[in-house]
Amino acid sequence: MDGPSIPIPNEEKREEGISYSNISLRPIELSDLDDFMVWATDDRVTRFCSWESYTSREAALDYIKQNIIPHPWYRVICLENRPVGAISVIPGSGNDNCRGELGYVLASKYWGKGIVTKAVKLVVSSIFKEWPHLMRLEALVDVENPGSQKVLEKVGFQKEGVLRKYLIQKGSIRDMVMYSLLSIDSKLVD
Repeated sequence: MDGPSIPIPNEEKREEGISYSNISLRPIELSDLDDFMVWATDDRVTRFCSWESYTSREAALDYIKQNIIPHPWYRVICLENRPVGAISVIPGSGNDNCRGELGYVLASKYWGKGIVTKAVKLVVSSIFKEWPHLMRLEALVDVENPGSQKVLEKVGFQKEGVLRKYLIQKGSIRDMVMYSLLSIDSKLVD
């Protein structure tokens, strides 16, 4: 996971003094553990995640070392270079090599401020260049997560439909909404 952080061009300031120019993406570092724990221990944040909230720093550190650092495309979402969330793209393989799955998480303190929308725009502006074989970026969103659905729609993802009883998450069979953005659509995202 190397590479520079990706700054956002200067834009108007948002609520509570958050400027889009202070939002960036970068690879996670082991020194980010305390910031990671802020969102990874919050049940409100992990409600729609496939993983349970972390209760131990040691388990979270192991997860970072074994899963996040080797991940092909995982970045922390930073506000003034301090991690406040994370965003990733999981590549498809074999016949699914043309698509990737987008996922993100943000500390609840920062919900509703446009941070994830900007982070998704950053991913869209770079992932199709970094992975030229990628033709489709998709995201599965729980039907009970309207905030995440709104983020994707603002960025230009198309709602393809509801996948009924699609997966088991934390012991419950969930309906999921499928969203997608094609590489040819990404040129329309500002």
